[in-house]
Amino acid sequence: MKTTTKKTAVKTAKPSREQELRAGIEQKLSRYFGTTPAEANKDQVYKAVLLAVKDILAAKRTRFKKNVAAQEGKRVYYLCMEFLIGRQLKNNLGNLGIEKEYAAILKDWGYDLDELYELEADPGLGNGGLGRLAACFMDGLTSQNYSATGFSILYEYGLFKQKIVDGDQMELPDVWMPSGESWLVPRTDKTCTVRFGGHITENWVDGKCDIVHTNYTEIQAVPYDILISGADCEAVNSLRLWKATAVNNFSMNLFSQGEYFRAMEEQNQAAIISKVLYPSDNHEEGKLLRLSQQYFLVCASLQSIIADHLRSYGNLNNFAEKVSIHINDTHPALVVPELMRILIDTYSYTWEDAWAIVTKTVSYTNHTVLPEALETWNEDLFRYKLPRLHQIVCEINRRFCADLWNRYPGDWDRITHMSIISHNRVKMANLSIVGSHTVNGVSKLHSDILTKTIFSDFYNYTPEKFTNVTNGIAHRRWMCYSNPGLCDLLDETIGTAYRKNPDKLQDLKKFADDKATLDRLSQIKMDNKVRFSNWLKSRTGVGIDPASLFDVQIKRMHEYKRQLLNTLRIISLYVQLKDDPDMEMMPQTFIFGAKAAPGYYMAKQIIKLIYCISADIEKDPKLREKMRVVFAEDYRVSMAEVLIPAADVSEQISLAGKEASGTGNMKLMINGAVTIGTLDGANVEIAEAVGADNIYIFGLTTPEVDDLWRRGYHSSEYYNANELLRRAVDYLKVGFNGVNFTEFYNYLLMGPGVADPYMCLADFDSYCKAHDRLLADYADRDAWAKKSLMNIASAGVFAADRSIRDYAENIWHIKPILEKNN
Repeated sequence: MKTTTKKTAVKTAKPSREQELRAGIEQKLSRYFGTTPAEANKDQVYKAVLLAVKDILAAKRTRFKKNVAAQEGKRVYYLCMEFLIGRQLKNNLGNLGIEKEYAAILKDWGYDLDELYELEADPGLGNGGLGRLAACFMDGLTSQNYSATGFSILYEYGLFKQKIVDGDQMELPDVWMPSGESWLVPRTDKTCTVRFGGHITENWVDGKCDIVHTNYTEIQAVPYDILISGADCEAVNSLRLWKATAVNNFSMNLFSQGEYFRAMEEQNQAAIISKVLYPSDNHEEGKLLRLSQQYFLVCASLQSIIADHLRSYGNLNNFAEKVSIHINDTHPALVVPELMRILIDTYSYTWEDAWAIVTKTVSYTNHTVLPEALETWNEDLFRYKLPRLHQIVCEINRRFCADLWNRYPGDWDRITHMSIISHNRVKMANLSIVGSHTVNGVSKLHSDILTKTIFSDFYNYTPEKFTNVTNGIAHRRWMCYSNPGLCDLLDETIGTAYRKNPDKLQDLKKFADDKATLDRLSQIKMDNKVRFSNWLKSRTGVGIDPASLFDVQIKRMHEYKRQLLNTLRIISLYVQLKDDPDMEMMPQTFIFGAKAAPGYYMAKQIIKLIYCISADIEKDPKLREKMRVVFAEDYRVSMAEVLIPAADVSEQISLAGKEASGTGNMKLMINGAVTIGTLDGANVEIAEAVGADNIYIFGLTTPEVDDLWRRGYHSSEYYNANELLRRAVDYLKVGFNGVNFTEFYNYLLMGPGVADPYMCLADFDSYCKAHDRLLADYADRDAWAKKSLMNIASAGVFAADRSIRDYAENIWHIKPILEKNN
């Protein structure tokens, strides 16, 4: 008789979160590098950490997608030519709430997490405010559990890496992929094709018109996804980036004949599309490339969107109910005719039914009030590159103009202005407005200007289309993760709720008169200034004094942003110190960060002027005690994360009526910098939020600017009336660092064209007086700390979370995905 022994199950303790995270890194080291933590080098550990975090995100993404599918909620697809997402490791660890555990694990192995952060390159996927806004919005969408996908292009070399050589900007390839590509998830299973050029013929059979496209060039669009984390949420969304490749990468026949370059020609021509962001378009080839990039993005993205929808619902009849497509600026405006093409040519919808779907699905954000910045294309070029879309745009235009004629019979000027095609130009902003259900500006002032000026005819025609959504920033990245000292103070004073609900920052106002809090805030600012000073010294060899006032202007280099006005004031101080080196003056460090478009001569010359002033000051030890000028080369997100928390003063000095919104102003504000600015863009709302005592407003208002132009603006009148201004402008002819800048003297007083087109001279006196008030207030450190505190406490309304709720409720009509246990 057999006897059996009963086995008792032994319960094993569930590993702690830190143990699971440690095991995840160890597995990556073993699998990908065949090594252990004790034997691995820093680069291997960095990549193992990155891969382990990506696995965590992928698991969360799978669970979230199940919830999205189960709830059949409406999804938003956000198309933008750029997404300036910045480094991902620190942001993801912060959002996932595991940074402290990772730091402890790595410390056990002899590594510093902060050092690993520095191994990651800034992804070269954007340029400035437009791309940074798109990245902030993906953070806000994800953190609030909305289902969203971003679409852009996988730029191999980004915009460019800026190098300043003797004051001249040099553009070098931004080689970011080697340390950044590990975040990419290849989705070759989602590859699609995009057609360019060729000939279109109509083939009528049984009363149905089939469109036949022949002799076209076909390019493959290969998707790569970056997983986007959210803070304290279940959602993980994706940013899909398209890489262009040839359908036939390589000709073995040509290679065998010794035609090596021709063997690779098709691949090289295709790959150009995803090489560089915003290629120079001051020649025909550049224009063709930009148009090709825009259609490539739109065509591939719509194929992906429609495939997603068909997998869920099987047909497109409820497409507008379940899908919202948002075009961020006019670069993706081809969504309108391309979606029409797909619905009509592929799925046999009538024109009327297709148009109803398009206009219920698409919405558009405008980002400029400058008429010259509204994108247009030569119609012949458009027809050549996109023959079928040209036919569709012509029909959209014909029908729209017919409607306008019924509304405004005989008003040719109005109809021509509103038409999508006129004078051999295809107007992308007009196309975007006509094809969208909602059009928004990005600040109250900007939206008001749009409806009263450049889009006034459209507003009068369909006022219900127009609304405003003021921009916002990812406050967790730009404050919580970039300024940990400040967040420690906030946690201790008002709790941690502000991390998820930025409106809670208002609670900090209770401490506005608390001496201990103000002292702590001042010390945090000093610590951040020391950190940036050390960062700058280690990379450039330039040493700056943390005890000086840090006056910061960081934005794209452009005439309307008026870095030149800032520079004129610096020259006026320089001239005064040259006259009297012992002049009493608060030590100030002026910090600029900006890139100029490669073909933008005047912007490049402003950079050279700033550089040469800096070089002259560096030669004079006496001047260096009072003022320093720093042009921070190759300004980027990772630099901003160190610089912004260190700023005392935020320069937001565009000519009133020219800046759409700005987001740098919000990032600086939430980190305690005090704004000096015009009533332009979001500055107006910042001034309302913080109160007149906590911001330094100067200069002409938008109505005053318009009135001055009408009456006739003569910059020489301001030049002659102000001795300090006159001396500063005259000194441009003397020059700096051996370089003569007479062209700026001529630009400000004589043209070409209109002299001083952005009214630097008109606002100079008011600007200097505002600075005088600012410097007097800065001398009282407690009073200044209170202003800084009030800026931080008032910044919650400028968080991307609020912006996204506005879009979700008023434009996209989407709801958060409910969290479920899986």
